[in-house]
Amino acid sequence: MILDLDQFVRREQGFWKELESFLGKFEGRSDTRFTLEDARRFHYLFQRTSSDLAKIQTFSAEPELKRYLETLVARSYPHVHEERGRRRGSFAGWFASTFPRAFRRHYKAFWLAILTALVGSAFGTFVVLADPDSKHVLLPFSHLLGDPSERVAEEEKRAADPEERADQGGRRGTFSAYLMQNNIRVSITALALGLTYGVGTFIVMFYNGTILGAVFADYIHAGESEFLFAWLLPHGVIELPAIFIAAQAGLVLGRAMLGWGTNVPLRGRLRRVRPDLVTLILGASILLVWAGLVESFLSQHHEPVIPYSVKIAFGLVELVLLVIYLAWCGRHEKREESRG
Repeated sequence: MILDLDQFVRREQGFWKELESFLGKFEGRSDTRFTLEDARRFHYLFQRTSSDLAKIQTFSAEPELKRYLETLVARSYPHVHEERGRRRGSFAGWFASTFPRAFRRHYKAFWLAILTALVGSAFGTFVVLADPDSKHVLLPFSHLLGDPSERVAEEEKRAADPEERADQGGRRGTFSAYLMQNNIRVSITALALGLTYGVGTFIVMFYNGTILGAVFADYIHAGESEFLFAWLLPHGVIELPAIFIAAQAGLVLGRAMLGWGTNVPLRGRLRRVRPDLVTLILGASILLVWAGLVESFLSQHHEPVIPYSVKIAFGLVELVLLVIYLAWCGRHEKREESRG
């Protein structure tokens, strides 16, 4: 290849200086942020300078120019091939920003999961009120099959017995681990069933809503509303939203499988939603760990050990904080676009 070196340098020197200016900003401050256009321009300049370096490799008479371009390319390479935000990131930053932003990007799927559970809850309520014996078919847990008032009396009697409390205390750690494992398994199932084009996720949400509706109907009808809310609110206000978030991820996956409104191939659609799916299921799992701890070490303590009003107040405070967290955290970092 014949190259007029002087003309080549005059034509390309401006691009090299511009790249050098970018590098000065990158290397001067680690917290420097660039727009998408800046990133594209930097990548273009890097590619152009790399190409220029390749062109002058045969010019042994220009060692200084060659070294200059080699230095520019070497300094640019790490900034092109690293993920700066991820390297500087931390778990706290991810949980405070990345997770709630991913949640809000797909908020419609979250509300659809809740709606499905509410329909199931209405069904469970209707069935139990119409036929109280049907709870033996609907409810999978043996401690929910008896008379609610008898169970409340038994739980409060145990709570008043110091020896019984001491015996239960030794098992709470094991019970907490079991709750976390079970709830996380349900959540992962809700996500994985998105591969059925979302049908399986809808079924899981409807079924869990049916159980919840049956329990509420049974205890409220028996006049045990205070016990019910004190029992469920402390952990339920975190556990249920976490399961809904997992179902949200399943519905996002189902929508990607269907590909409505886009001609992007399936692989491309899955690649596009994969980061948010991972973020949502990890975030849901973390919430479920907290819910498991609360259920084991607070929800299972009844009067006279802990007043029901204290447990209900604790649950309501958790709910308010969760709403604020999911609705507002991370909003200052970037403008969000809802993808439903």
